[in-house]
Amino acid sequence: MVKLSKENPIHFPALALGCMSLPESHGEAEKIIHMALDLGIIFFDTADMYQKGKNESNIGKALQGKRDQVILASKVGNQWNPDGISWAWNPKKEYILQEVEESLRRLRTDYLDLYQLHGGTINDPWEETLEAFELLKSQGKIRAFGISSIRPNVIRKVMQLYPPATVMMQYSPLDRRPEEEVFPMLEKTTSRVLVRGAFAKGILIDKPISGFLDFSKEKVAEIKSEILSLGYSPEAVLIRFGLIEKAVSSLVIGASTVDQVVNLWKGFEESLDIPDELIRQLKQKLPANQYQEHR
Repeated sequence: MVKLSKENPIHFPALALGCMSLPESHGEAEKIIHMALDLGIIFFDTADMYQKGKNESNIGKALQGKRDQVILASKVGNQWNPDGISWAWNPKKEYILQEVEESLRRLRTDYLDLYQLHGGTINDPWEETLEAFELLKSQGKIRAFGISSIRPNVIRKVMQLYPPATVMMQYSPLDRRPEEEVFPMLEKTTSRVLVRGAFAKGILIDKPISGFLDFSKEKVAEIKSEILSLGYSPEAVLIRFGLIEKAVSSLVIGASTVDQVVNLWKGFEESLDIPDELIRQLKQKLPANQYQEHR
């Protein structure tokens, strides 16, 4: 496997393993991570709040001796409250600089390839927040900064102040809100989208059909039927659906079992054979929703 250098610009692979759904058991999590590596998935995305840090710890342990073969991304900004049940939003510089040390320790590394702000509002102290990430980059503790946000007004503001390497947002046939404004805006920049929710919580794969955003259960069933009618696996169609967008560099898709990782990779390989025109036709048939808030 090619060894990665932290001095070189980051190329984000088309597929990343979203680690939020990994089992808390280290043994089970490790099996999934190692299977992903064996298949060719080298991009892993986590967050400090997942399983209260256990997620990062499991990843760090599983990737011991393989750090130079992978791209590691984590997130910061959600702080657990003393009750251990709820959390609060904390985008302050002091907190970010404190928490990155904990993430590095748990992940058993001295740098992160990508460090993302795990949310954000228009009223955050952005100059202070962005200063923290800029400092971490100058110190070599992170290679790139990103944000995880679905809010157009927040994305616009950050793009004006300190364009991030990546913007993570939800996108699927059941949530096409980014197509209206965010994708066209980012296409013209070097910032790239990391898509989450490509499988719409599994509803478009094998989970029971239910309403989603402003779509009724019946409408979701119609959309799923259109996807299945193309003659490819739903995983393949949904992966191509996201990657065909010019602003998108990667899909971050979770797995909680080894079988799910295998199916994910099979879907990715199959997606390479789907004609772009077929996906464009699908997008023309399906309804497109729009953001109602934070515009």
